[in-house]
Order: sequence, then C-alpha cells, then structure tokens
Amino acid sequence: MHNVSQQQAAEASPVTATERTRFWRDRRFGNMECLTASFVTHEFSPHSHDTFSIGAIEGGCQVAMIRGAREHTGPGALYLINPGEVHDGQPGAPDGYRYRMIYPAPELLSEIIEDVTGRAFHGVPSFSRQLLTDVPLAEAFNRAHGLVEEGTEQLAGEEGLYQVLATMFARHGSQIIRAPDHAEPLAMRRVRDYLAAHFCEDVGLEALARVAGLSRAHMIRAFRKQYYITPHAYQTDLRIRHARTLLRAGATPSDTAMACGFADQAHLTRHFKARTGLTPAVFRAG
Repeated sequence: MHNVSQQQAAEASPVTATERTRFWRDRRFGNMECLTASFVTHEFSPHSHDTFSIGAIEGGCQVAMIRGAREHTGPGALYLINPGEVHDGQPGAPDGYRYRMIYPAPELLSEIIEDVTGRAFHGVPSFSRQLLTDVPLAEAFNRAHGLVEEGTEQLAGEEGLYQVLATMFARHGSQIIRAPDHAEPLAMRRVRDYLAAHFCEDVGLEALARVAGLSRAHMIRAFRKQYYITPHAYQTDLRIRHARTLLRAGATPSDTAMACGFADQAHLTRHFKARTGLTPAVFRAG
C-alpha cells in the first residue's frame, strides 16, 4: 500500500514550475515500474526500454519524437511505446508538463489481455501508433494510475488498470508473430548486434565500419536512418538498459557504472537521468 505525502498530493494540482518525480515498483503487477512526474526543464535523451512505455499527459505540454516524427502532446494524449522503440521528450510549454507512466513487460500485457478477454493470446502484443489522442481512455488511465499510486482502494486500482490496458490494446493494439525483419539492412543488423555484444567496451567507429563493410560516415548515416539514433547513442542506451537490470537486482550505482562501461558513477548518473528522469539511487530504491 502506498501512503500519499503532501508532496505527492501536490502533484495532482496544475503544473507548476517545480520538478517532481515519484517512482515505485508495484508487486501486484509483477514489480511493474510506475512513475508520476512533473518536468519543467528536464529533457530526455533518445532512449528505449525493454518493456512497454504506457502513459498519459495530465497537464501542460510535452514535445516527443519517435520513428523520426516530432509531435506535441497534451492532456488526452496517450503514449503507447513498444519495447525497443527509440524516443525522447522535452517540455513544450513554459510550465512544463505532468504525466503518469507504467512500464509493463510484454509478458504482463499478454497475461492481462488473456485475463480480461478469457482467450488465449498467441504471438506478441504491439501498438502500431505510439503517440495518439484518446481523451476518455487517457482520463481512465490517469484515474486508475492514481488509485494504484494511492493504494487505498487496492481492488479498484487493480481492476481499473487491468481494464484500461485491455481497452488500449483492443482499440490501438495488434497481435504479431515475431519473425526476422528482412527489410532491415543486413549491414545495420551486424552493427547493431556487434554493439549489443560489446556495449560495455570502448568501441570505435573504425571497428563498426569494418563490421558494416562501409565507410565510417556512410555507416553512421545508414544506422541513424534505420534506428533513428547514432551508434554511440545506441551504445549508451544499451548501457543504461543493462544498468537498469543491475540496479533492480540491488547492485550499487558505483558497481553498476563499472560493469556497464561508464568512466565513473557521475558519468552513469548523468546519462541515466537523461534517459529516465531519475538518478540511479532513486531507481534502485523504487
């Protein structure tokens, strides 16, 4: 059960010029990560998650880019971001924005769809649009998220979030069977896989160019065109994703920094906060 402090209660008021975050893991949803935040100046670097990133704007305006398109989002907007989708976010108004987010694993979303529909779900859940407007559904999500955060009406919160997630998928989702993406250029797959295998190492452009069989400049352009992110930013994102895994397991920020290839804890903290809005210590304790 979550106790609501005065600071947390203030987050229900209109957006102010104060940045606040509340991050926690909810055992009722398989330790799903949850976030309530107000950001005024913080800008998210391009990043991705191993989980879905699902949320809604409560107040203010955010500017976000995903799949190469940049959009302004406000109250009534939904984020339905698939695992691995690179995205960023910046305040789109002087007073920033306030939003609520959850990060369900694909397995959890599949289980919820099965539980609510009563039918077996095969394949992998996916959303074809990542930024869209659905005012009633966004409001329902925010209500359910608020109940989950407060923890005072556990059954209402759980039922509400289950139903909202199932409705999101029914309206905006699709069931896919994962198969190799033959449209993805082989040279870029080789670079991506090489970075995944060597993310904690000091990889140079020359090595990546050899892997791709392209010049360094050509490789950078082709990689960014394919994945909407540079090779270096992709490597940093892989390091942060691995850091999340280690911190969830209880590793200290200093040990995590060393294990992930960062120069020191301060280096990890700078990149971690740029991609999550949280420090490693707060994320570890959530």
